[in-house]
Amino acid sequence: MNKQREDIRNIAIIAHVDHGKTTLVDELLKQSGVFRENQEVRERVMDSNDIERERGITILSKNTAVTYKNTKINIIDTPGHADFGGEVERVLKMVNGVVLVVDAFEGAMPQTKFVLRKALELGLPVIVCVNKIDRPEARPTEVIDEILELFIDLDADDEQIEFPLVYASAKSGYAIVELEDDHKNMKPLFEAILEHIPAPVGDPDAACQVMISTIDYNEYVGRIGVGKVDNGVIKVGMDAVVVNAHDPERVEKVRINKLYEFDGLDKVDVKEASIGSIVAISGIADISIGDTIASPENPQAIPFQKISEPTIAMQFLVNDSPFAGLEGKFVTSRHIRERLFRELNTDVSLRVEESENGDSFKVSGRGELHLSVLIENMRREGYEFAVSKAEVLYRRDENDKLLEPMEVAYIDVPDEFTGAVIEKLSMRKGELRNMSASNGGYTRIEFAIPARGLIGYRGEFLTDTKGNGIINTAYEGYAPYKGDISYRKLGSLIAFETGEAVTYGLFSAQERGVLFIGAGEKVYAGMIIGENAKAEDIEVNVCKTKHLTNTRSSGADDALRLSPPKILSLEEALDFIETDELLEVTPTHLRIRKKILDAKMRKRVKK
Repeated sequence: MNKQREDIRNIAIIAHVDHGKTTLVDELLKQSGVFRENQEVRERVMDSNDIERERGITILSKNTAVTYKNTKINIIDTPGHADFGGEVERVLKMVNGVVLVVDAFEGAMPQTKFVLRKALELGLPVIVCVNKIDRPEARPTEVIDEILELFIDLDADDEQIEFPLVYASAKSGYAIVELEDDHKNMKPLFEAILEHIPAPVGDPDAACQVMISTIDYNEYVGRIGVGKVDNGVIKVGMDAVVVNAHDPERVEKVRINKLYEFDGLDKVDVKEASIGSIVAISGIADISIGDTIASPENPQAIPFQKISEPTIAMQFLVNDSPFAGLEGKFVTSRHIRERLFRELNTDVSLRVEESENGDSFKVSGRGELHLSVLIENMRREGYEFAVSKAEVLYRRDENDKLLEPMEVAYIDVPDEFTGAVIEKLSMRKGELRNMSASNGGYTRIEFAIPARGLIGYRGEFLTDTKGNGIINTAYEGYAPYKGDISYRKLGSLIAFETGEAVTYGLFSAQERGVLFIGAGEKVYAGMIIGENAKAEDIEVNVCKTKHLTNTRSSGADDALRLSPPKILSLEEALDFIETDELLEVTPTHLRIRKKILDAKMRKRVKK
């Protein structure tokens, strides 16, 4: 017999990047009494990883729980970036409804559409929360019309279109139902959750079924599976079987040793959990996403959708430059291999393949951001390695035609830059689908473009729009190959010898283009120290000092003025490198270099 469990609500908070969902979760935690009165709480407490905090983005979905009016509300904070869409799709399997957070100024954005489509397909009820209504330029009523249009575009049914509405300012800690209401606290949002999100349903007397939707990893206990109890009761000490809908062969006998539920930001040990509870289970070594933990007498797997395949790949190699091993703690292929395979424990959209010689690994992911976050994490942990230029993963259809991954790019730019952006994207095989005037002198453009056309474009886009443009992309699927793309690529300035860069050498080099290094930096032959203003590569000697004669003082050198070097960020460096170049990544430096360091060998290979 299926029953509802009234003392639990399971919700996911979904939104576009930067619309304030993590801040909103903070407020729900604070106002439900999770923190002590005098406890100091840092902002965006859910973004636990350093990179998440610096970039202000959520990468991994997080679980937390609050209690309101004797009802436990399990909240999952999901990522807003399409690169981490694999996270969102699975998380929605655990919940009975979603809170869609939309910025009161920016309105419905492409990622909002991406996550909302997933929620509507699963038939989940949606509460719309218009956030940041205290922004001076907020336009809540227009934004609601936009959201309504979005629901209609996505073929929402009549019930879903009648969505409950809450206005909020997560930063100031209040929610209201009507714009003229008094600003007090988050109570209206809590009430809306209890009223409009259905309680979980299941059969408490049936055989146990828990589907694993996320994986956590902890060095002491290994992999921790997180999922919702769909049917029955799971108890510590019981025997169970792990089965998987996509892998009928898999039947593994296990014993449940440790069971946790979420409370605030902590995991609490529990002895048993019934339908609707979100639990974490440790002690099953090779548990993975999509597995179902079931009772041995009736091992039925719960179906789930397959995880989106990667679309982009790069090589991770052992660093073999003249400076190899000087800055990193972990430098060997064994270290890199262990670290990459450990990442597979928690990141389901990642693939790692080893090469025959064991020195390089092909790492495939959902997009440039996905891979650059992994590179940045490894670098901070003390790893030293080299990576190649990102390349897209092609496929062939049944007629042997070449297919490539396509993206939709949604772009908001000031009107005066529209022409430049359209021209650049058309050169990269983009197709203009839609163009409309947005508010405040902006134009919104929608392009269908091959994924490879976007590699290396973001930096150029920011230059072309003087930093005022916003670009968002969403993966659309595979389509026939669109033909060769001719990039207008400037050549590289290559260091001629190993040594230390000096002002005199850099001064003559800077006339050739833009430098990436300043005086006093160590360089090696074959390292790229700048971008040439012309299309070919040239070698420059930046270690060259002035010959002193008895008539001139060495102090005359001080008069040479160097332009400040352009220091590339990790993303810019990944965008800049060409197919015959590598990016050397160490905990303290990012260096771009030619794959073949010897100039004579390079010329021979070119011929």
